[in-house]
Amino acid sequence: MTSLDRFAVVGRRTDCLVHEGDGTRTITEENMRVKYVPGRVSFPEEVARWRREIEEAEAAKEAAGEPHRWNNPRFAVERLTITRTHTAEEPVAALTLRDADYYDFLTTSLNLDRVKSDGQTLREQYIDGKNPLDAEPFMFCSFGVNVAAETGKDNKLIVSHRSSRVAGPNSSKWNSSANEGLARNHDLSPHGTVSLHAVARRALREELAVYESDNVDLELLGFGLDVRNNQWAAFFRAVLKDLTEDELRARWSRGIEDKWEHDMHAFVPADAESVLRFLRDEPAEKWTPCAPALFYLSLVRAAVRAQDGDPEARFEVEAIERRVVRELEDD
Repeated sequence: MTSLDRFAVVGRRTDCLVHEGDGTRTITEENMRVKYVPGRVSFPEEVARWRREIEEAEAAKEAAGEPHRWNNPRFAVERLTITRTHTAEEPVAALTLRDADYYDFLTTSLNLDRVKSDGQTLREQYIDGKNPLDAEPFMFCSFGVNVAAETGKDNKLIVSHRSSRVAGPNSSKWNSSANEGLARNHDLSPHGTVSLHAVARRALREELAVYESDNVDLELLGFGLDVRNNQWAAFFRAVLKDLTEDELRARWSRGIEDKWEHDMHAFVPADAESVLRFLRDEPAEKWTPCAPALFYLSLVRAAVRAQDGDPEARFEVEAIERRVVRELEDD
């Protein structure tokens, strides 16, 4: 993998590899197939020792009454396969998951650049210059569902700012409107099934107080890989048809399940020019790796739908992006 594979927008190269999706079409709920294979992911012995270090350190913090990261059951990604339907050639995604937990994720994400006894880092061994799809499942012990949400009545895109209280490398950064990691205790049904669309709805409820009773137009746009932290992400677009910024903020004032995960929300007019200017004007280091890609694909999707499904509407967004970049150059 070279730097040219990574998503670029407003003159910046991000640390996000868009694996599937360009915003012109969606992956329907019936074409999103998730297979769960029971069985815990396993680490090489040296990496397993790193995990024990994390577990012991967090247990000590908890015992001392200090802030600590709590563990919860998650999934490791064994594979993500993209195919097409036979006749219409619509995208089909097959995601295979196995057992992992949050400490498993921290073991790799926090130690990607830690030198092992063989002189290599995990990043050198599995990521740099290689196809990330070939990496071992223990390298992918988290799968994030990211939602770009727009208010339907006043047409504003919600850009959420991660709180400094959130553990991990993406704290204190601009991120998707709502985000949730797949968790076995929340997202694995009694029948052993997982629905990414259901996880997206959970993210909207827990982080934005948008409920099943709200009128939401939800679409799966594709998938990306955060190559900085080696984490898979699903990209969703949600239009909150009957809500405005003022109505959402009034609802939040009465409480949100995971209110502590964000310390700020920007409501940006959802037109391409306004969103791309916001992406441009906020420093690159203030963004999580895949949020710009998600918002860009959401802009393309909105343009395509406004043109009755014409995929060439994506070029309208590209033209606006060039204009926004030129504005900066002219200054």
